Amino acid sequence: MSKLWGGRFQKSAEEWVDEFGASIGFDQELVMEDLQGSIAHVTMLGNCGILPSEDVETIIDGLQQLKLKAESGKLEYLIENEDIHLNLEKMLIDLIGPVGGKLHTGRSRNDQVATDMHLYLKEQVNEISLLIAAFQKTIIEQAEQHIMTVAPGYTHLQRAQPISFGHHLMTYFWMLQRDKERLADSMKRIDISPLGAGALAGTTFPIDRESSAELLGFTSVYQNSMDAVSDRDFIVEFLSNSSMLMMHLSRFAEEIILWSSQEFQFIELDDSFSTGSSIMPQKKNPDMAELIRGKTGRVYGNLFSLLTTLKGLPLAYNKDMQEDKEGMFDTVHTLKGSLKIFEGLIRTMTVKTEQLTKAVNQDFSNATELADYLAAKGMPFREAHEVTGKLVFLCIQRGHYLVDLPLEEFQKKSRLIEEDVFEILSPVKAVERRNSFGGTGFEQVKKQIEQGKVLL
Repeated sequence: MSKLWGGRFQKSAEEWVDEFGASIGFDQELVMEDLQGSIAHVTMLGNCGILPSEDVETIIDGLQQLKLKAESGKLEYLIENEDIHLNLEKMLIDLIGPVGGKLHTGRSRNDQVATDMHLYLKEQVNEISLLIAAFQKTIIEQAEQHIMTVAPGYTHLQRAQPISFGHHLMTYFWMLQRDKERLADSMKRIDISPLGAGALAGTTFPIDRESSAELLGFTSVYQNSMDAVSDRDFIVEFLSNSSMLMMHLSRFAEEIILWSSQEFQFIELDDSFSTGSSIMPQKKNPDMAELIRGKTGRVYGNLFSLLTTLKGLPLAYNKDMQEDKEGMFDTVHTLKGSLKIFEGLIRTMTVKTEQLTKAVNQDFSNATELADYLAAKGMPFREAHEVTGKLVFLCIQRGHYLVDLPLEEFQKKSRLIEEDVFEILSPVKAVERRNSFGGTGFEQVKKQIEQGKVLL
């Protein structure tokens, strides 16, 4: 079969060479964007008087027929037609005759594919942002139920200070909020039209790029035709933002995995988001959280793959840039799947409040309260720190906790310590008293939840 670009060629490539060079195996995902871009382009050609209205009507009718077939999954793509653009153009010509060949007037596959990817990412970023918002809503709902649930807070994965479990959950709300804001900001670089830039130098036809951009819903056009066809910064930025988002999900997944273990027993995951073992009947594995943690690596890989592809490319378009799509598609699917799974996982998990209460009453995470208590009574904090450390060591030697010490043992270390120390050492009081802005105090957690609701 003769290629649509094959006029100057005397030989055809062997089938295996065609297969190596073809992108239709993956870029068919851009079918709706490609048809959308073509309809806008031919409409502009008609409005500018470049094509007669009857040709425009015939071409648009053909494109609409292809769109209906695409929506019902009835289009058949051929490797010999290389990519989504030539496949659709060949289908159009077969459907409406030679007039279909006029569709490509004043454009190149270079600006065509760039337009498709801008349209694709614009839609996908909006959908991902909605999924993030849905996940944030679920986090708020769980956090609101556990404002008063006191849990161990950690540093270095060692018990540090008691906190509100709702406060801990809300940490991820704010991480996701920044992810959503980064995606929103990236729209300034995504929402630009390259259509009409041609192969690299523009076109001799009197086209109206602003008109086609408006038809496609873009807010602006590229100012430089070479930049328009060679720019993939917007995809790199998306992959970078996606890597950050997956990193946050992976951190959350790691904590879910720890919390659901026999060693922690802070939560239990719903059966619908867990799996069993093929050999060990007792197992309930947090596989979905582990998969999300694992999939983070492939998103990082997609970012570094594209950065490496682009790093040495001369202007303008090069065939290397065909490698920009698979990683983008994979990242979109990975993000959307991970967000949907994680939202359901958090929505259905059971928080074991009794186990959390037991944990904070059997550790030394209230030690800072004693040091602060002494400092508030006038003892220099460094001295208060040392006194508290010695009392902790005494407890470790005796096999019990600070609240178990009799008052006289406290007073041997400092006469500043009085009966009210036992109230101060209560984990609930310790959390309640940390009422500085953004702190884990119950009232502060309520405030940040309310602020989160406003943002949503």
